[in-house]
Amino acid sequence: MANKNGNDQTFDDEVVEISREPVDQGRGGRLRSILVWGAFLVLPLYIADQLTKWLVCRNVEIGTGFVVIPGFFDLIHVRNTGAAFGILRGIPEPVRTYFFLGITVVALAAVFFIFYKTGDRPWYFKAILSLVVAGALGNITDRFILGEVVDFLSFYIGWFRWPTFNLADTYISIGMAGLLISVLASPRDQE
Repeated sequence: MANKNGNDQTFDDEVVEISREPVDQGRGGRLRSILVWGAFLVLPLYIADQLTKWLVCRNVEIGTGFVVIPGFFDLIHVRNTGAAFGILRGIPEPVRTYFFLGITVVALAAVFFIFYKTGDRPWYFKAILSLVVAGALGNITDRFILGEVVDFLSFYIGWFRWPTFNLADTYISIGMAGLLISVLASPRDQE
């Protein structure tokens, strides 16, 4: 049989089976995957977080705000010197900044390691990890620039008011819930 270049080419009647197993991307492919997820999900989410915080800081005085949906949602500019829901806010300033920096660096290193080692995981798992990274970067940026985190989303029903939070907190919460669901829903290796 001649190919389009006119060269004779013969083919064996051999059947080639295509594997459905995930292809190991290798080191370069995994790093490229991290960069792609960073550019197309982490970076836009981080920018959205920082932009909303900048708009709140620029337009709403600390401790004030306004009603968005009566009886349900207010936008209130508050500052959080602690962790989630104000935990550890009593730690002195220099210690607090380095403490949260250390925790964030360890968490980010763990997430990058997981992302790197699980190159064959589905896209939604990588999206979950990207949410955690975007949230951690958003809040640590606030800590470095302001020494505290800008919170402004305040939801409530009647007398119950959820602690005020920001987009970065939302990313982290959704990411951690997604990780938990992913771990619990993943099939166990049978021995």
